[in-house]
Amino acid sequence: MKKVLTYGTFDLLHKGHVHLLQRARALGDYLIVGVSTDTFNALKGKTAYTSWEDRKFILEALSCVDEVIPESHWEQKIEDIKEKEVDLFVMGEDWTGEFDFLQNYCEVIYLSRTKGTSTTKIKKDLQFVNNI
Repeated sequence: MKKVLTYGTFDLLHKGHVHLLQRARALGDYLIVGVSTDTFNALKGKTAYTSWEDRKFILEALSCVDEVIPESHWEQKIEDIKEKEVDLFVMGEDWTGEFDFLQNYCEVIYLSRTKGTSTTKIKKDLQFVNNI
């Protein structure tokens, strides 16, 4: 069985997220999704609108996702790859090169983003609407 692993915050789940997850799952037999905890997001200077528990619940409802795990620190990726016996690590192209060091543990692939959609854009659009 080929296991695939990806990480993200997955706040305000949108078409781009689902597209990435579907493509990641299509590259293997089992998709594990590491979701940034609220505490980890705070350490990164980010705030998610949706709680970690709710983001986990939503992702678990997707047929392409087999397992959701908490991401609580940057260094855990190697630990997760080893523990979960991951064959392929997948991230969006905006992270290209950032995780090449993981090639010592598994294959690494960066997938193209879905054009025209992002959580940042949604948040900006919502802020604009609220300012009208």
